[in-house]
Amino acid sequence: MFVFFSLVSMVSKGQESGSVFNFLKLPTSAHAVALGGSNVSLIEDDASLIFHNPALLSSVSNNTMNLNFMTYMRGSKTGSASFVRLQGDRGTWGVGMQFVGYGSMKETDVSGAEIGEMHAIDMAVNGMYSYNLSDKWVGAATGKLIYSKYGPYTSCGLAVDLGLNYFDDEHDFSVSAVASNLGGQVKAFGEDHERLPFNLQLGFSKSLGHAPIRFSVTMVDLTRWSKKYYYHVSKEPKAGSILMNHFCFGVDIIPMKQFYIAAGFNFRRAYEMKAAGSSHAAGLSAGAGINIKKVKIGLAFAKYHVSTPTLSFSAIYNI
Repeated sequence: MFVFFSLVSMVSKGQESGSVFNFLKLPTSAHAVALGGSNVSLIEDDASLIFHNPALLSSVSNNTMNLNFMTYMRGSKTGSASFVRLQGDRGTWGVGMQFVGYGSMKETDVSGAEIGEMHAIDMAVNGMYSYNLSDKWVGAATGKLIYSKYGPYTSCGLAVDLGLNYFDDEHDFSVSAVASNLGGQVKAFGEDHERLPFNLQLGFSKSLGHAPIRFSVTMVDLTRWSKKYYYHVSKEPKAGSILMNHFCFGVDIIPMKQFYIAAGFNFRRAYEMKAAGSSHAAGLSAGAGINIKKVKIGLAFAKYHVSTPTLSFSAIYNI
């Protein structure tokens, strides 16, 4: 774990300013959405979670396919797909892709006159590999090819996610560290190259000994602690509120192996929604999932934009 953080601290230096390809921050798993939107430590046979932490590949069954779909801003849709396959006794590889389609919008010239319609899309293609370092430790990496097109403007980039997980099966305790989006633009939208949305996360999940309940806590953006990053300049925040904006809490109730109910609270999103004038259900999320033989289905509700709530759907199939 010390080596992981030492490596990340060197590679991520200078990644804290404004960024591009911010669609990479969106969750791809309905289960993760239900738990607050950020979760890197959930040990489940769920291929949708590998976008959040490549080290979770080791928990996914051989020859598993996954499809995810989420409504986003009005007129926008986001989705992802993945496939996982075991390699030998210790390795697991996966491939995946994710996209956000923003639909069509009016295109205008510098004077504001309408000259037609334009389309916008973000997408990334991922290759992932995890390796069981021991019975409890897993290390993994994801390579990403990223592409964005907004009307006549295009950009592409390369990035890497690094993941590490420790899982104690006897006590059902998992802890993970993930460094996401280490990389940069190969081709910029204009003359200036922008940074990728680097995110250093640390999280754990723990089940209660004699109750069907599992708690998850995830800390996000551990390299950014500036007051201005969260608050308007005119409002002086308390030190405690700055700290809590890095936390995401979630709880699973699992009455049987084939079914779960989940709920979460994201402090960062609660603040952002309230600051944008939308306090209704700000930061809250909920969802449920069911396992029917080889098929797993997950549904979740949250709010990522003031214009509309978000509904997330995940389907996992073991071939």
